[in-house]
Amino acid sequence: MPPHNPLVDDRTVDFILFEVLDVSALLALPAFRDHTPDTLQLFLAATRRLAREVLYPAYKPMDEVAPRLVDGKVRVHPLMKDLYPRLVELGLLNATRPAEVGGQQLPFTIMTLASAYPMAANLSAYGYLGLTAGAARLLESFGSDDLKERFMAPMYSGAWTGTMALTEPQAGSSLSDVQSRATPAGDHYLIRGSKIFISGGDHDIADNIVHLTLARIDGAPPGIKGVSLFAIPRLRPEAGALVPNDVHVAGVIHKIGWRGLPSLALNYGEQDDCHGYLVGEPNRGIHYMFQMMNEARLMVGMNAVATASVAYHEALDYARNRPQGRPLTNKDPRSPQVPIIAHEDVRRMLLRQKAIVEAGLLLLAVTARYADLAEYAETDDERRRARLLLDLLTPLAKTFPAERGFEVNALAVQVLGGYGYSSEYLPEAWLRDQKLNSLHEGTTGIQSLDLLARKVPAEGGAALRALLEEIASSVTAAKRAGIADTWCTRVEQAAAELRDVSLHLFGVGQSGDVEAMLRHSVDYLEMMATVVVGWLWLRMATAAEAGLHHHPEDLAFYQGKRCAAQYWIEGELGRVAHWAALCRSGEDSYARMQSDWF
Repeated sequence: MPPHNPLVDDRTVDFILFEVLDVSALLALPAFRDHTPDTLQLFLAATRRLAREVLYPAYKPMDEVAPRLVDGKVRVHPLMKDLYPRLVELGLLNATRPAEVGGQQLPFTIMTLASAYPMAANLSAYGYLGLTAGAARLLESFGSDDLKERFMAPMYSGAWTGTMALTEPQAGSSLSDVQSRATPAGDHYLIRGSKIFISGGDHDIADNIVHLTLARIDGAPPGIKGVSLFAIPRLRPEAGALVPNDVHVAGVIHKIGWRGLPSLALNYGEQDDCHGYLVGEPNRGIHYMFQMMNEARLMVGMNAVATASVAYHEALDYARNRPQGRPLTNKDPRSPQVPIIAHEDVRRMLLRQKAIVEAGLLLLAVTARYADLAEYAETDDERRRARLLLDLLTPLAKTFPAERGFEVNALAVQVLGGYGYSSEYLPEAWLRDQKLNSLHEGTTGIQSLDLLARKVPAEGGAALRALLEEIASSVTAAKRAGIADTWCTRVEQAAAELRDVSLHLFGVGQSGDVEAMLRHSVDYLEMMATVVVGWLWLRMATAAEAGLHHHPEDLAFYQGKRCAAQYWIEGELGRVAHWAALCRSGEDSYARMQSDWF
């Protein structure tokens, strides 16, 4: 008997991994030769089971009872004291890391799609683990042997947790305005300052918390070039014991979603006794932190896909089982009602949800595969090309699922109607959760500026050229597989439009008018995301065509993929021309708008 809500569709995940991406080919790389397709499936199966049987039942209780500040300490839902060890025991904390730090060295591609299940089941519970993994990985990459032993090892073991502490009350996303100070004091620094929106910054589920924190060493240059990275534990090791480290909770943020994971304001050094330990070299904190930020952006992207996925499956189950009304052609009021999925408009909403969710899964999987190749491919050229594509797709992989995922969650509420708008059903909670994903780890506006100002022009547009080559290769494969010429042509035309608009904007920027180049950066991001998703649906349609030949018993599954591909390629790619026109014209209404005109 399948679960009422599968969270994420297993068959689609397997289709993406083994039929679209052929992830088994990664196992030929030396880094992954200890694994087989069977070991990958075992890891997926264990993660699915924990998500469905343990994490999902805990979601609603954790959403209903938010963390509390009691006598200066944060108390989270008691269920987390059982859930976190279960996540650690499964190996999710360091699954992709090498054996020397206790990991399994699984492909990041597998971990990315496996993580969709616990995220869909209980994103707050998974958040503690994701943040800890990122913080420990920073120390693995840039910390001294002493810091690795003192802080990284306890985090990877699950005994301690970790956070990233970037944002300050006066700075927000502007990291060049960080004001927290670090004064040299022998083998450590004395830290003074405040941070805000620190997820998991205090709790009672582990013995200690290590904050990977940005601060300025006294005398450092202004701006981003003067920011350093420090490991700051809540309790510091001293003479074989853990003693308070002058890290204090200044307040709990009352969020509308992600309610099981506390978000806090923290003060360092109220008693001038907060010890921080420099990670890497002075004044290179932003460079180091970008590793965790980029990993976190992919994690947020998958959180967004997962939160959309669980809502989509809830809406699908409801639509199949909720009787209401009769077909338009049936005028007999005595005839039985039909499930609402029989009504075309409900199927319209469900198909849009499906198209966004499944493309989001593939987008994150493709991006993760480039991450694997960027680190482990056998030649320098392969690693460089994969790095370019990883960097280019990261803003899209974070933003498309967050923005379009919010549509999915809103549509889930719509499918359930009045029930969806009530707290007795879960879609309203997932809608609240989803909104955060377009805000944290860089808002949509920040991602669009990163994409158009940095990622696309990098190395003379090398990443964009690589993406266009990937699209052209997929079009060739689609034609060879017998995919309709009209679909292939639409994808080719959309890619050409993206290329031409990019060249136009490069020219505007090179002329010195950077503001005009970036004026429609969000529209540019929307355009590129829509083109990329068209490319991904063409890839899935091609794989579905092959699947129909080899597995005709799966007709319904593959026909569903074909319908979703048709929906996106024929229905959504037409929007590319509108965004392209805005980018070319430099339409300036909101640029001209003045504060006192509103």
